[in-house]
Amino acid sequence: MRTVYLGTSEFAATVLRRLANSPHRPLFAVTPPDRPKGRGRRTQSPPVAGAARELGIETIGAADVNEAAVLEQIGAARPDAVVVCAFGQLIREPLLSEWPMLNVHPSLLPRWRGAAPIERAIMAGDDRTGVSLMRLTEGLDSGPVALREEVAIGAEDDFEALSAKLAALGGDQLVQGLDLLAEDRLEFAEQDEDGATYAEKILAEERRLDPARSAQALARTVRALTPHVGAYLEVGDGERLGVRRARAVDVGVRQGEIRAEWGAMLLGCGGGTLRLEVVQPAGGKPMAADAYLRGHSLPRL
Repeated sequence: MRTVYLGTSEFAATVLRRLANSPHRPLFAVTPPDRPKGRGRRTQSPPVAGAARELGIETIGAADVNEAAVLEQIGAARPDAVVVCAFGQLIREPLLSEWPMLNVHPSLLPRWRGAAPIERAIMAGDDRTGVSLMRLTEGLDSGPVALREEVAIGAEDDFEALSAKLAALGGDQLVQGLDLLAEDRLEFAEQDEDGATYAEKILAEERRLDPARSAQALARTVRALTPHVGAYLEVGDGERLGVRRARAVDVGVRQGEIRAEWGAMLLGCGGGTLRLEVVQPAGGKPMAADAYLRGHSLPRL
């Protein structure tokens, strides 16, 4: 199949690598332009652009894939299918209808449509998630689905670990779907709207760990936001102590109190206690809680 690839994130870069090593290697990849990032405001390429360079695949940097110049380049390639994965741009007509549009989505649709399906699955305490190969339509991840495959969410899986598993699965699923499409055997079924849930974008305030919540909920938040977003405790005079690994434990600690025990810090929560195992001081690097305590006083909320 002649394909064009639309993607941005590290997840999409992993899927691109798998696609490039198949008979359906993309003619080129469309990804957002390089942008300044971080404190130093250094210009950085999206992960898909970096992967495409490694693979020798041409890239088009597009702030809006619906622009006439980009549509013209896609049309000139005469693709059999346009593949979309973690792209982050709204795709409109005529692009939606011009070619078969396949979208690799990291959830078991219709559960967790939207921007943050991996994070929301972990935060909700789901024991399973997966990848769905769907036809892209105007609705938010509401198009018909051709392939679904489940994976278990491990008790220790954070965003990075779960995303890696799903990206590998998504790459294989995409190649399978294109194989079937090439043989005119790829069949779609409409989603059950009654089972739809939405994975809203992670809000800034969701990063703060509120000890009034349960320790289980806070532990899931830490896992869901590690390492790409980052959860934190507000300590001292409004300073932030990043929390990179934590677990709920059955120890009695008063809500809002932080206690140092067993080489870790224990935070009393509204339900249970959160054991802080890896933390990150402001401006510093992640470190084990016992290493942090050797150089810092015990934080207070």
